[in-house]
Amino acid sequence: MKLSNKEIQEFANYLYREEKSAATQEKYLRDVRVFCVYADDNEITKELVVAWKRHLVERGFAVRSINSMLASVNSLLDFLGLSNCKSKNIRMQQQTYCTEDKELTKAEYMRLLDASKKNEQLNLVIQTICGTGIRVSELRYFTVEAIQCGEVTVDCKNKTRTILVPGKLKSILLNYAKRHGIITGTIFVTRTGKPLNRSNIWSAMKKLCETASVKPSKVFPHNLRKLFARTFYGIEKDIAKLADILGHSSINTTRIYIMTTGIEHRRKIERLGLVV
Repeated sequence: MKLSNKEIQEFANYLYREEKSAATQEKYLRDVRVFCVYADDNEITKELVVAWKRHLVERGFAVRSINSMLASVNSLLDFLGLSNCKSKNIRMQQQTYCTEDKELTKAEYMRLLDASKKNEQLNLVIQTICGTGIRVSELRYFTVEAIQCGEVTVDCKNKTRTILVPGKLKSILLNYAKRHGIITGTIFVTRTGKPLNRSNIWSAMKKLCETASVKPSKVFPHNLRKLFARTFYGIEKDIAKLADILGHSSINTTRIYIMTTGIEHRRKIERLGLVV
């Protein structure tokens, strides 16, 4: 059973009706297409889905990535009435620290800002994401009108929350909009007037890596959100408040954001003084 373009479009319409965020819709469809390439003309069975999961493991995908892709495909199977073909997530022990090659430090963040000075728009995008902790998909809600009020209302994942814009960022963004003749609507747009998307920002950030002397594995929009989370928690030590700011339904998700590196984790253990 090979999925037709029509069926994939019907699944896309289903995701829209379910009020999934635009970013979630895009991700689910991307994962489904990857699965369809693997499935080819074979009938969709539980054995096939399990084999695909094993295939992802053998290709070296991270467990979290595989489980995320499975969620997309399982949603498709529910839509097709093939719930009996769904595969379970790979069980994983909760991680207590993150690897050093993934965590963006504040010093590296400052080097990225310095490297992006010639690209004012990118520089301000980076500061806006890291200075407020928003998802990159929420950048389009930063309109001239919202910034003037100092509050940005974000409607994402069936939830509405208000993001307070720091005074310094408010001033910088309004000056930027004024100088570029942006008098209404979204502040960060492409040359054709469309809001910047994840792809635009991701590729522009990657180009900064060499100049900023930061590993490419650390440079992507979502890592700016995580840096905000760790910095906020380091000062406030209030995980519940942080979860509200980030728009998380579960504090368990927030815990992932504030994990320190293995180096810091090791330091904390050594301070216990239990090895003499």
